Amino acid sequence: MQPERPTPPPPLRLPELVSALSHALDLVEGQPPGHAVRSCLIGMRLGERLGLGPVERRDLYFALLAKDAGCSSNATRMCQIVAGDEIAAKSAAKTTDWTKTGWESARYAWNYIAPGAPLGEKLRRIGSAAARQKEQTKELVEIRCDRGASIALDMGLSQATADAVRSLDEHWNGRGYPDGLRDSEIPLLARILNLSQTLEVYWREQGGDRAIEVALERAGRWFDPNLSKTAALLDREGALFNGLADDDVARRLESFEPPEDAQPLTDERIDSICTAFAGVIDAKSSYTFRHSLGVTSAAHAITLRMGMADEMGTMIRRAALLHDIGKLSVPNSILEKPAKLEPHEWDIVRNHPFHTHQILRRIPGFEDLAEIAASHHEKLDGSGYWRGLTGAQMSLPARLLVVSDIYDALAAKRPYRDAMPAEKVFAILESDTPHALDADCVRALKESVYAGELQMIENIRLLHEALRKEQQGAGISPSMEESSVLPAQTT
Repeated sequence: MQPERPTPPPPLRLPELVSALSHALDLVEGQPPGHAVRSCLIGMRLGERLGLGPVERRDLYFALLAKDAGCSSNATRMCQIVAGDEIAAKSAAKTTDWTKTGWESARYAWNYIAPGAPLGEKLRRIGSAAARQKEQTKELVEIRCDRGASIALDMGLSQATADAVRSLDEHWNGRGYPDGLRDSEIPLLARILNLSQTLEVYWREQGGDRAIEVALERAGRWFDPNLSKTAALLDREGALFNGLADDDVARRLESFEPPEDAQPLTDERIDSICTAFAGVIDAKSSYTFRHSLGVTSAAHAITLRMGMADEMGTMIRRAALLHDIGKLSVPNSILEKPAKLEPHEWDIVRNHPFHTHQILRRIPGFEDLAEIAASHHEKLDGSGYWRGLTGAQMSLPARLLVVSDIYDALAAKRPYRDAMPAEKVFAILESDTPHALDADCVRALKESVYAGELQMIENIRLLHEALRKEQQGAGISPSMEESSVLPAQTT
């Protein structure tokens, strides 16, 4: 069963790709789709009024879209601290002034720390969190900001953009994190990021008047006073929040797209960005560390064994890297739960391929890829999810990805168990063949594993990764136009 060659996708530009992928970052921060895009529109309007030059505007544009790139990396620790749904806790923190002790912070702690726990346990955890609030906040922000800056560089964005992402949570009065920078020590772009995201959240939840009120209330504490005044002036002119409620707010952002990024991305640059986002996905939980890359290696091995065209192999490779992007919507309290999931929790897990589909279909030319990636839990007999597709409805690339996903889940070492030996892994896969899994894909993967090809592919990938980090450390752009996550062909 050979798939047809895919239709060449239309040219893809950097703003389109980063803007679409920013919707995944909204999920893990508990924000509705478009939060980063709307924050970007607010921030670019502020930057325009401040008279930023072209280079600064470009750096600001991508920093606003990628501001939450490191947010998945502290999910496990946040979940441990609140002993509950860390996504809900993160979302509520956006409208809580956690730097002030009082009713507001006390109510937040009561609502989001150890929900459903016995009273004694809940009070103990709240007391512990209160006693260690500064230490834990610094830890969480440091994890997030360091990782976010690193991912920005992995995507080939500028050092100024990475620096802005790293300083996102610094406060004007020096009481922010991770470095306790104050007033002009904080990069201007980071100051704009901090204010813009806060304005967007309050505008959306409590209205524009309240958003400006908060900006002015926190001026001199959280925010640069001049920026808060600029925001208030733009609001009086009706320019700050104009069009934010439009269904297609991204179109309004197009006028701020950096003109130098109008050229189509190379395949290598697209691969490097997909790889960076695979790192965002896998950082969500130690249970799935490097899972996306493992699935990619397995999928690539099958495409080589089955002699698929280069274009199809490229599509499958990117689908494998991004297949679990929708899992960013699942709280770690569910992902890492040591007990059987409740029905409503299982429903949340089963819905993550839907989110994968919704995110990836936003990317021009990724429509077929979105279908493949979102089908990674489907089965030929209709017993999979999220749509319960049957074999007649599943393309060969989708079937291939299903096998690759299950293979890596079984073969990779996990914190709670060792890796399964190949014999046991393939015994399990073959027990589900051909009624649930595609026999040709299982056979191709088995042949590749026993021939040592999968290990060779993995070694090549690790070599590329080491080269990228070496170049990044030397100050060379990590977009790596001359290489990609995996070679088109492995010899």
